[in-house]
This record gives sequence, C-alpha cells and structure tokens, in this order.
Amino acid sequence: MEYRVEQLAAACEVSVDTVRFYQSRGLLQPPRREGRVAVYGDEHAERVRRIRALQRSGLTLAVIKRIFEGSMDRADAGLAEAVASSQAQSGQEEFLTIEQLARHSGMPTALLRAAERAGLTIGRRIDGVERYTSTDVEMVRRGLRLLEAGLPINELLALAARYSIRARETAEEAVELFDEHIRKPIRASGLSSDEAAERLVAAFRELLPAVTELIAHHFRRVLLAVAEEHLERVGDQAEIAVSREESRHLQGA
Repeated sequence: MEYRVEQLAAACEVSVDTVRFYQSRGLLQPPRREGRVAVYGDEHAERVRRIRALQRSGLTLAVIKRIFEGSMDRADAGLAEAVASSQAQSGQEEFLTIEQLARHSGMPTALLRAAERAGLTIGRRIDGVERYTSTDVEMVRRGLRLLEAGLPINELLALAARYSIRARETAEEAVELFDEHIRKPIRASGLSSDEAAERLVAAFRELLPAVTELIAHHFRRVLLAVAEEHLERVGDQAEIAVSREESRHLQGA
C-alpha cells in the first residue's frame, strides 16, 4: 500500500499532526517524494501502529526511540514502562486539553498556565503536548478552594515555585539512590534481560508507594506541627485549644 499523509493518519487512527510529530522526533523514516507529494508505505503504517502500542503500554517517545535504535535493552525498557504507566489511572483514562481541564475544574486557563510557568507540574506530556486526566481535575479543584478561602494567588504561585524546585531536588536524589543501589546491582547480577526486567519492575512498584506515602506522611506531620507552633505564638487561648484538639484529631487520622 502507498499512502499520502492524510491516508496514513486515517489508516492508523491518528491525526496528521501526530504523524508529522513522530517524523520530527526521528521515529519515522522520511517518506518517498513524488514531486511535491510525500508518499508513505506499509512500513510507515506498521511503525506508527507500533509506536501507539508502545505508548499505550506506558512508554514515552524518548524511550520508544531508544528501543528502535537498539540503545535500550529489555530490562530498562520494562522499568521505563513501569515508571510511565504509574502516572496513568488506567489504560482507558481520558486525556484532556488544558481548555477542557479549565472547564471541568472551574480554574481559568490563564491561571493554569501561570501555575505551570511557576514550575508546578499538573499534567504530563503526550505526543509533544501537555495532557490532563480526571485526577488532575480534582487536584486543580482543591487548589481553587485555597484561592476561594482567601489565599493570594501571587504568593501561592511563588510558594509553588519554591516547592517545585525542592521537590525535584529530592526526587533526583531518590532516583540516584534507586539507580545506584537497586538498578545497577540487578543489571550486574547476571540475570537474563527478562528476569532483570521483572526484578526491576517489582522493586519499583514496591518502592514507589512506600516513598510517596512516607513523604506525604512526613509533610503532613511537619505542617501540623508548624501550624500548632505558630498559633501558640500568635493565637489566643481559644484558638490554641481548638488547634490542639484538631491537630490531635488530624495526627491520628
């Protein structure tokens, strides 16, 4: 079969922009030219379908390109798939544009873009553009409640920017620890690629929830302790009594 770009896109159930984006990323070989017309073949259709299948399994385009180039083995590809798929709720989740996120959450698009410019990660990049899920909608709604409570937007964005920098630094250190003490020993253990992949994925899936729950638990404890200390300095007796009672309740939750 021979296809023009519109026919190739239709046959693979993607947009023309997606085909061109794959081509710009080096995932598709250039088409044959017949004058000013670009002609694609079955090998292009097969490659597009394979890219889509690998994306559905959770792999990013950067990882997919390395697989095609032969520079990533099965063990690391399996780990990359586990990392990417952990961001998804399920294989059936609906991806939203930022305009749809704004409509569903009630947060203006301009405010969402300002939050992202401040460094606050809301969605994730798919096919070169930011996409969002129902979980992102709920998180944005919670952020909107902070604004409705009276917290100033500029100071919230500044706080978000500082938090984002520190969170990334901590995440980078955590990834380095995983790489040095888990990934490298497993890869050096002499296991087959499939066995190493299974071990890496199992370790990641066990450690990810442990790490995220530990961080959330620690931040909750610290936040409540700081809030109680602050009220003890500036609050009256009634505020302090209520704060202590509520803190005990939340700490035990």
